[in-house]
Amino acid sequence: MGDPAGVGPEIIARVYEDPSISQTAQLVVVGDASVMQEALKIVGSSRQIHRIEVFADETYDRTKLNIVDLDNLPWSTFKTGQIDSRVGKASYDYIYTAIDMALDRLVDGIVTGPIHKQSMQLAGYDYPGHTEILTERSGTKDYAMLFVAGSLNVILVTTHCSMRDALDMINVEVVLEKIQLADQAMKAMGIDKPRIAVAGINPHAGEGGRFGIEEKEVLEPAISLARAAGLEVTGPYPPDTVFYRARRGEFDIVVSMFHDQGLIPVKLDGFAEGVNVTYGLPFVRTSPDHGTAFDIAWQGLADPRSMISAIKLAIRLTRVAHSEDLL
Repeated sequence: MGDPAGVGPEIIARVYEDPSISQTAQLVVVGDASVMQEALKIVGSSRQIHRIEVFADETYDRTKLNIVDLDNLPWSTFKTGQIDSRVGKASYDYIYTAIDMALDRLVDGIVTGPIHKQSMQLAGYDYPGHTEILTERSGTKDYAMLFVAGSLNVILVTTHCSMRDALDMINVEVVLEKIQLADQAMKAMGIDKPRIAVAGINPHAGEGGRFGIEEKEVLEPAISLARAAGLEVTGPYPPDTVFYRARRGEFDIVVSMFHDQGLIPVKLDGFAEGVNVTYGLPFVRTSPDHGTAFDIAWQGLADPRSMISAIKLAIRLTRVAHSEDLL
């Protein structure tokens, strides 16, 4: 459900009114039933709540909003649009429960609503975001943040850290791993022979060493190793043009070195419909590419398109995974 004080509950309520999703997959909310009941009212939905203790086919009611009700933050006990340690704890509990459901194969994947990191920190959970909780609980070592928005697919080499730290983290092994994950992710999305572009670190991709040596010492060796393994990967390309070229269809995915290097073009190209994927987990995980939006939360104004896109991509990835299991 995401942070109860943010826009997560109301965009989920709107999703249930979209027949292209509600009639396509079995959706179950992990959260608080009293909060979701208020969210349904906010969006003008007459849909009823259906509590289920253990998610299974025989307990599911397609006509209602199905929820695993943790009942850990009743509607009357908190204020919307505000940072609160109790809200942070509830957010963490929803995520933790959903992860265990996925690990136990009760669900095929997770779509996470937005959380507020400061509320979680006040509750004693000092994580940079969902990704670190997901990977820690599932014991995942090799993973990457993948973003899908508009005509762009972007995977990140470094994520939530300072630029100074990011430069120290970029090495041949890490870049090669992300190139390999990019190839796997695109194949999971149905592209048989992905065309992978690697963005440079420095302006003009170093311009032959004039503006930095990282391209020659780190990126080019990683690309050579990936190509030797049969991957269709090229670069490093100047960061100021590679995303434009990908948007025109020259590449299927760009391997970006830094968080903002990759996220600025992604949000410019498809802010309202962007999706974040944690690729490499033992289950599918996607999320809308926006935050809790406390300034508009619980006013019926939140745009559900990114959540809708996240759910549709989760369904798509799940179907590909199931088809591979049957081979």
